[in-house]
Amino acid sequence: MSTVLETEEHQALRAAVAALGKRYGREYMQSLVSEGAHPRELWAEAAKAGFLGVNLPEEYGGGGAGMAELSIVLEELGASGSPLLMMIVSPAICGTVIARFGTQEQKRQWLPGLADGSLTMAFGITEPDAGSNSHRITTTARRDGGDWLLTGRKVFVSGVDIADATLIVGRTEDARTGKLKACLFIVPRETPGFRRNRIDMEVHAPEKQFELVLDDVRLPADALVGDEDAGLLQLFAGLNPERIMTAAFGIGMGRYALSRAVDYAKTRQVWKEPIGAHQAIAHPLAQAHIELELARLMMQKAARLYDAGDDLGAGEAANMAKYAAGEACVKAVDQAVHTLGGNGLTREYGLASLITGARVARIAPVSREMILNYISHQTLGLPKSY
Repeated sequence: MSTVLETEEHQALRAAVAALGKRYGREYMQSLVSEGAHPRELWAEAAKAGFLGVNLPEEYGGGGAGMAELSIVLEELGASGSPLLMMIVSPAICGTVIARFGTQEQKRQWLPGLADGSLTMAFGITEPDAGSNSHRITTTARRDGGDWLLTGRKVFVSGVDIADATLIVGRTEDARTGKLKACLFIVPRETPGFRRNRIDMEVHAPEKQFELVLDDVRLPADALVGDEDAGLLQLFAGLNPERIMTAAFGIGMGRYALSRAVDYAKTRQVWKEPIGAHQAIAHPLAQAHIELELARLMMQKAARLYDAGDDLGAGEAANMAKYAAGEACVKAVDQAVHTLGGNGLTREYGLASLITGARVARIAPVSREMILNYISHQTLGLPKSY
């Protein structure tokens, strides 16, 4: 893919991450899935190189850069066939929220570890009865002396089994109005009353998905992130990086699938010329490349807006980037499998398992339909239907 619009630093970062990813690749990730293991070796190497915490403040051991750089890391790892899903959650969402809104003690406790990869943090927002509607979140926290008691359920939480803590989105009662308001709490993995149940998924990935049950989980006062009255602002500060990084995840996966299909189309010969000489094969692959490039441009725009502090502009662009990347990823993977024909469904080529993985980029963390709702309401000014 073209990099002429990127700085020399970004091009160098992209090349370094690509070299790391190439040493691991799709076969590494597939072996982890079959063994039920986690990508600890790749995570450790990426951390040692400074890739995992590239967006976090330098004073806490990070790279002092932003989402533009972190999205490059995830995209290139994905393009090599070895994406690290927990990068979306740990440094992008949780690290960003704590860096922007956490207390000084929370920053000292968590950011150095999140930056060097020695600590990871999961993120719990979705509930069984509150998917896209965050206003229906029922996980609530109430004060008990100087502590908090947190009760509720979360679903589809990635990596809780390996995360040192989970950033939980709950609600507290506003003393002035009596209404519930969003708040974020850091819940260490082994806290009493904090239970996890693995969800059996068809998606082939090393990272596992969990349902969380919080039964009067007692937390100290300092488990609350930042200011109790700024919970909603803090939440959305983490959701924009989540969308940008999900776009990077989808673009990387699409690029990987496309590269495998192009290599195959160049060498697979049934008639006189390789099958890639036929427009019925070549044109859909060219179209997939164009759509991935377009999605990448919107992702870069979203990252730059976010890094510049334009949360409103970044919100619109991040949603568009996530939408475009999800669509481009699904189409690229589908066309790659189709290009290989029967080989596209074999374990040897490893593309068929990407079909379910590509759907994730459309569904999570927000569905394509909810993004269309956002754009129609917020950008176009059309009335709401709900």
